[in-house]
Amino acid sequence: DILVWGGSFFNKAGGTPDFVSWHQDATYWGLEPMDIVTAWVALTPSTVESGCMRVVPGSHKGEILPHTETYGANNLLSRGQEIAVDVPEGAGVDVALKAGEMSLHHVLLAHASGPNTTDDRRIGLALRYIPPHVRQLKVRDGELSTSTPVRRTCHWRSGLQRLGGCVEFTGKCLNPRNLNERI
Repeated sequence: DILVWGGSFFNKAGGTPDFVSWHQDATYWGLEPMDIVTAWVALTPSTVESGCMRVVPGSHKGEILPHTETYGANNLLSRGQEIAVDVPEGAGVDVALKAGEMSLHHVLLAHASGPNTTDDRRIGLALRYIPPHVRQLKVRDGELSTSTPVRRTCHWRSGLQRLGGCVEFTGKCLNPRNLNERI
């Protein structure tokens, strides 16, 4: 069983100094265990010149690193979150993608992206997947996050709230009031 926990568009305008600092997504999401994968889908070419994602190979095998909030003016992260340790320039590997290609990365993978020096926008869609046993531990403004089942059986665990009905790959919906009743 697979749940879509969240999704975000990443639109990086061309010719701007906007960047994403080195960070690990697990630091801010409050999910446990960290069985979370992000599918980053390139809707336009994501090249070194357009500020493609860079990753530190193997960093997903470690723990959550300390982070700071910089509120940097050109940092596309909401609070300018960044790893509070130096990441050597040569440590990152570029993940260049053609439009329609995707990369998968674990929630602990240290990643960043540089500015888009081209004249075109770089657009990506990040879809975050979790299995039903993942729990939301961190609460923001008194609300828990939501998730939507995307595969076969619907399971709802404590800490996860439903967002609408469950859609199976067959295209049929389940009644949000009774997961065993088809509508």
